[in-house]
Amino acid sequence: MKNNDYIIRRETEKDYREVENIAREAFWNLNKPGCHEHYFIHIMRQHEDFIPELDYVIEVGGRMVGCVMYCKAKLRDENGSEKQIVTMGPICVLPEYQRKGYGKALLKHTFGIAADMGYDTVINFGNPDNYVARGYKSCRKYNVCFEGDFFPAALLVKVLKDGALDGRKWFYCPSDVEELCNDEEAVGDFDALFPPKVKGWQPSQEEFYIHSHSVINRE
Repeated sequence: MKNNDYIIRRETEKDYREVENIAREAFWNLNKPGCHEHYFIHIMRQHEDFIPELDYVIEVGGRMVGCVMYCKAKLRDENGSEKQIVTMGPICVLPEYQRKGYGKALLKHTFGIAADMGYDTVINFGNPDNYVARGYKSCRKYNVCFEGDFFPAALLVKVLKDGALDGRKWFYCPSDVEELCNDEEAVGDFDALFPPKVKGWQPSQEEFYIHSHSVINRE
């Protein structure tokens, strides 16, 4: 996809390290001191749930400035019936290129491809302030939750087709790929392959903590 300002194209193997660095720059100290998103991308590409057809980068003036990836996930209803969906993330844009519409362009482009592939629902876990303008809504509005009737404020749902979710309760079953990021030693070893950066605190970390630990009560 091209327009006068940017090019959106599939990621290639030669892009791997640059894309990982974009993720590192975009998330460093954002949600916690340091970050693990660059390691997440690194291991996700080899995971069985990774969807290479939805792995895209965006270039501006010949420079790669952002990327987005998706994994397979499931919704399961109270009777055990399952529905295949996708989980979006991470989506990364270099800090100096944020708030310029490049993330929006990546989402619009890949949402269309996901719909053409037969997927009708996208879920991700993130700051609602960044996603509601892209058509995401609270998981509560679609009756989607984690096991135990847990409706986090940060669990967001985007439907790609009208009527994709019919109101019944759905339990979200994400891919297990991100669990590998709990290995702090592996994350640290991988991060050591990049130029040194200082871990620190910033207000966005408290904001993310509040969103990710808040629960939406019944209406």
